[in-house]
Amino acid sequence: MKLKTTNLSVGDWVEVRSKEEILRTLDANGELDGMPFMPEMFAFCGKRFQVYKRAHKTCDVVFPVRGRWVEQAVHLETRCDGQAHDGCQAGCLLFWKTAWLKPVEGSSTGPRVDVQPEHPKADLPGPGCTEADVLARVRHDDPKGGTLSYICQATQVPYATKDLKWWDIRQYIQDYRSGNVTLWQIFSGGVYFLYYTLCEAGIKLGRPMRWFYDKFHPLWRGTPYPQRRGTVPGGQPTPAETLNLQPGEFVRVKSHAEILKTLNSRNQNRGLLFDAEEVPYCGGTYRVLRRVDKLINEKVGKMQEMKTPGVILDSVVCQSRFSSCRMFCPRSIYSIWREIWLERVEPNTSEARVQVNPQAGKLGGPN
Repeated sequence: MKLKTTNLSVGDWVEVRSKEEILRTLDANGELDGMPFMPEMFAFCGKRFQVYKRAHKTCDVVFPVRGRWVEQAVHLETRCDGQAHDGCQAGCLLFWKTAWLKPVEGSSTGPRVDVQPEHPKADLPGPGCTEADVLARVRHDDPKGGTLSYICQATQVPYATKDLKWWDIRQYIQDYRSGNVTLWQIFSGGVYFLYYTLCEAGIKLGRPMRWFYDKFHPLWRGTPYPQRRGTVPGGQPTPAETLNLQPGEFVRVKSHAEILKTLNSRNQNRGLLFDAEEVPYCGGTYRVLRRVDKLINEKVGKMQEMKTPGVILDSVVCQSRFSSCRMFCPRSIYSIWREIWLERVEPNTSEARVQVNPQAGKLGGPN
């Protein structure tokens, strides 16, 4: 398979095309190459952003979790606010096809570079679709009287992408060349993947190998071994705690050992998974971005109400450091946290800042 990739890299400046230009690139379903342009994205038209990550690959959580190739797309520092999707609070990082963007020089106020569009539809006149068409594509009534279903970029990932095997080395070359990750991050990911494979192979060396990993993880600037199981016995309810955290407050994430005491053997607390990708944030201090009580379930396209609200923390995202079938996925999905995994701290302390990453103001979270 020949993959069409963009030349844009991390840090490049682009300008989002006008609404009229973008509409001309879309088909009758409001999509380009299967990727929807969502109503929430119109607000960014005409504005300039730096490329956050090259979106040459992504993760598919609609079908069995896997990696997928994406053609001609990047992520900017823009997220969906859910306004057109009945207030979905997931805050997904948006995909931008390069046909929807214009390269610019230098900064947010630099001159535009006149270049040939990377997608031929960008300058072709045609009916495309209308803004009303894009909005109408969002919701679908159930003909049998059931709940509404929704279409968004997250639900359409399987249909806007192509198969990607974890061993396809081209993805890791692009990860590095695009600036998405460093060589050291690729090395650290390889170390973890080797350890995880051996530790989970059922051999007797698993326990001493995990001990060795915990002892020497500072050598590769990693975390303690992240794949551990919760300790709440089967059949017993997992504990809860209510802090009533509000946006703007600061919290410290408890240690991994403390959090494991709140999880069952499936690493869940009242149905919410604590993922290995959250382990690097343990012990760090972060600002509460928002409370979350509803989001669209990508698997079924339905709005899911959370019985107990969770919270999203600023700059705390999945980095796919420990996800063997989708290593270094750039999608940067926000993690959702139970309040029992957090403790409130005062904002006037020296700890009231993101501790793990000196670039915490950016979308990436810790390295």
